[in-house]
Amino acid sequence: MFKIDSARARAFVTDKQWRQSHERVMISSKSFDDRTGEGTEWLGWQSILAEPNDALLENLDSVGSDINKKADIFIICGIGGSYLGAKAVIDALHSGFQSDGPEIIYAGHQISGSYLKDLVAYLETPKPDGSRKEVYMNVISKSGTTMETAVAFRVLRKWMHDQYGDEAISRIYCTTSREGGALNKIIRAHGYRKFILPDDVGGRFSVLTPVGLLPIAVTGINIKQLFYGAVDAYRFLDENRTNLLEYVTARYALYNQGFAIDLISTFEPDLVSFGGWLQQLYGESEGKNGQGLFPAVAQYSTDLHSLGQMVQDGKRNIIETFITVDKPGESVIIEEDPRDYDGLNYLAGKSMEEINSKAYQGTLQAHLDGGVPVFTAHLEKRNEESLGQAIYYFELATALFVYAIGENPFDQPGVEDYKKAMYQLLGKK
Repeated sequence: MFKIDSARARAFVTDKQWRQSHERVMISSKSFDDRTGEGTEWLGWQSILAEPNDALLENLDSVGSDINKKADIFIICGIGGSYLGAKAVIDALHSGFQSDGPEIIYAGHQISGSYLKDLVAYLETPKPDGSRKEVYMNVISKSGTTMETAVAFRVLRKWMHDQYGDEAISRIYCTTSREGGALNKIIRAHGYRKFILPDDVGGRFSVLTPVGLLPIAVTGINIKQLFYGAVDAYRFLDENRTNLLEYVTARYALYNQGFAIDLISTFEPDLVSFGGWLQQLYGESEGKNGQGLFPAVAQYSTDLHSLGQMVQDGKRNIIETFITVDKPGESVIIEEDPRDYDGLNYLAGKSMEEINSKAYQGTLQAHLDGGVPVFTAHLEKRNEESLGQAIYYFELATALFVYAIGENPFDQPGVEDYKKAMYQLLGKK
């Protein structure tokens, strides 16, 4: 089962601070279970695990498999929680060099005109054999009016209809709310196939709904194993939260000491996007009324050559959360070189995974010695079950931590402020 080692971080907390923090977190846990905290109308991410919808999983798996066989390119059009969860799982389980299934392209996650122009040009470029690319798209938006996604969808929707005619209808899939919103109007007008984001699930908690599961299924990843990994964590943590409560308690105690940044780090490039999903989960849930830890993401050992100095010797307001894999897969073995020009023969016979592991252990110890409280999140394996467990673990931990700091974990009022200012400048009434 997924777990987080908090022992090294707890060493920075006095016994008194621990007792006070633990008491507060236990109150948060009880208010969550009793449904007395704020935002209880947004707990659909838990109820979908309590009562799994196997028919929906079968349908999503079937549709995803069909697209996987037909598509050269699959566009995921969405922003924030509409794509970060899917990207986290896809990147974790499919290396950037894997060619099985369609090429995954993201759109609607920014407002760069040059990106969209280049994307359309790329879609129009024939395949090496001269034939056209087979493009399918999934637009994901609860309202259908989020600027970044809506603009991209308008452009790409027109392109697909120009390219494929009426056949475009069967190539465009929409994931949105059951009723209301601009996207539902477009669906009714064109007859696109629709999947529903439950009304009681917020975007950053939506990866285990059709929002994340359809794109993940398109890549060939087993969404049933992913989903039921989360179900296993839900059932386990309903009975035994000791490890999770220790994590939340230590994090809350450090926050009360004035630590301001949670640096999410990994030595596995394929897990960086998981850090990006966690960054949104933490950032939008915690950052209210001047509170919360600022979540940042680092890819080691790459970023040790840029951020490493700051983490090691900078201002002591950083805690660090390493994401690791306990049982990594196959790796490259370093061979002996008879001439040893580069002086690396001392590594001969060792795997890259072993070297990477020692780099992680050395970095952890150096940062710890430098005054950085360190947590280590342990994925047992890099597979669907472990990722599903981690997703639910972090969702529940986020809810309890935010209740502890006295905020609603499930709203994001500050996100609307930039939209209001932007719309006003653009002349929207």
